[in-house]
Amino acid sequence: MSMQVRDFDIAIVGAGPAGLTAALYAGRNMEHAVLLESKAPGGQLLNTELIEDYPGIHSILGVELAESMTKQAMHFGTEMVMAEVLAIRAGADGMKEIDTTSGLFRAPALILTAGGNPRKLGISGEEELAGRGVSYCAVCDGAFFRDVHLAVAGGGDAAVEEAVFLTRYASKVTIIHRREMFRAQGILLDEARNNPKIEFLTNTVVESINGADNVQSLSLRNVKTDAKSELNVGGIFIFVGFIPNTALVDVHIDHDPAGYYLTDPLTMMTSVPGIFAAGDVRSQLTRQITTAVGDATTATIAARKWVEDWKRGRQDQPGEIADGTLDEAV
Repeated sequence: MSMQVRDFDIAIVGAGPAGLTAALYAGRNMEHAVLLESKAPGGQLLNTELIEDYPGIHSILGVELAESMTKQAMHFGTEMVMAEVLAIRAGADGMKEIDTTSGLFRAPALILTAGGNPRKLGISGEEELAGRGVSYCAVCDGAFFRDVHLAVAGGGDAAVEEAVFLTRYASKVTIIHRREMFRAQGILLDEARNNPKIEFLTNTVVESINGADNVQSLSLRNVKTDAKSELNVGGIFIFVGFIPNTALVDVHIDHDPAGYYLTDPLTMMTSVPGIFAAGDVRSQLTRQITTAVGDATTATIAARKWVEDWKRGRQDQPGEIADGTLDEAV
């Protein structure tokens, strides 16, 4: 059986906040665009219980924002295809080829918005007890741990937010952070410090997760004194960052030491002409819904300009921006 081949002007890989925003702007600009996603649209929104830092919305459940963004994006005509992306190639003719479980998709402009996967601690017991007390999603698994002492590993916004969320179920939550200072926002830290169910262990790392059929304890080490201790817990939630989903592209794209794509700040184009990046796959200072949305807005408008120039055969100066702005495209 021959593989189905479909051509578009813009292909978007990943339906998190960045991908859904790209789909929205592509649809509003009447582009022939496709959004490819292997799971439910929403990305990390689906793993976030409550969102209170999206402008104009005082508070909203993550799943509700994901549903709203998806409906809005699809309303303007971008096609969504639920398929797993297997490989991405940059063709010699300028077309980007995306192999998927639903066939081959091609487009001159590709916007990578595939986000990332939770970074693991890489310690003994983590893999063995995954799903049996080791989790990377408080919203998904928190309700399984009613009246249980839990640990949270990490010191950023996600770790502190999810620790507060877990107090709905847990008898106690211990936040374990390898440093003295936290990266999390002050308002989040204040909420956690004022929660009687939360305690902090700083300058401490988890060296192993212990248990036979499920998590029973953690082996800890103080990084300043080298003192070792055991903490009896029934589960551990790990929030120590993400690894960007950048392994599918078979051509080299310039990236930072952590593997995040480097992009032109004006257009979000990567080092490969016609390939743009937005959201959590892009190297940037902070990874928030607002930055993902902003990245994707810029990337999609720049991609539209790229496609126009590509169709005119102006591949020598693609994506040229008049007067240094793209305001006229909004």
